[in-house]
Amino acid sequence: MKLVNHQEIDVTVTAVAPVGSQVDAAGITGFIDQVKHPSWWSPDAPLPQVGDHLHAVVLDDSRTPPRLSALQKDIDIARMLRERE
Repeated sequence: MKLVNHQEIDVTVTAVAPVGSQVDAAGITGFIDQVKHPSWWSPDAPLPQVGDHLHAVVLDDSRTPPRLSALQKDIDIARMLRERE
């Protein structure tokens, strides 16, 4: 399996660093930058922790590891873009 831009996928956080979280996306390692996690924008959202399950969208499949976002606004944009294809 390969992750592709605008794809939605359920992920599990496998590591957390000050810059973001490493996630497992169906056996593929991905990365969610801290600003693409809900906790960056909302004081009520919990900080990411290993073992958390998130729904995410692929922002950039050309990077290693692929960059993802767990923000609802990015998921909504991806859905809109997929509808146009």
